[in-house]
Amino acid sequence: MNLQELKNNINTIVNNNSSKEEKLQQICDYLASEISYYDWVGFYFKNGDKEELKLAQFNGEPTDHTIIPFGKGICGQVAVSNENFVVQDVSEQDNYISCGWKVKSEIVIPIFVNGENVGQIDIDSHTANPFTQNDEALLEYICKKVANFI
Repeated sequence: MNLQELKNNINTIVNNNSSKEEKLQQICDYLASEISYYDWVGFYFKNGDKEELKLAQFNGEPTDHTIIPFGKGICGQVAVSNENFVVQDVSEQDNYISCGWKVKSEIVIPIFVNGENVGQIDIDSHTANPFTQNDEALLEYICKKVANFI
């Protein structure tokens, strides 16, 4: 993983004249195409004033989890904890919402705007134990960039 090259290409996407939705989709598509173990890439955002997340743009197999209550699953836990959550083996998580039998690991990074957790990027992998500090650093970088245009 060439972290700087990935960041540079994310900057190109973020700085283009596309709509917010197009930028989010381009980020999902880019990550899914560039990182072999990113099998599902998506954004969830707080659903208005409700205590739930709503699926926005994604790349990967369609999911039934378009609405996730706060506290449920990895994404719902991040909405409450406001902290990164890296799960190298989803079978070890009691509060995991399965998106499919192929998913072996997941990483979720929150997006903050003015100190408020407004959403997150969610990555599922069909590989167990794939995520490193570089993944976390890249996704944190992306979340900071996304916070500037949403």
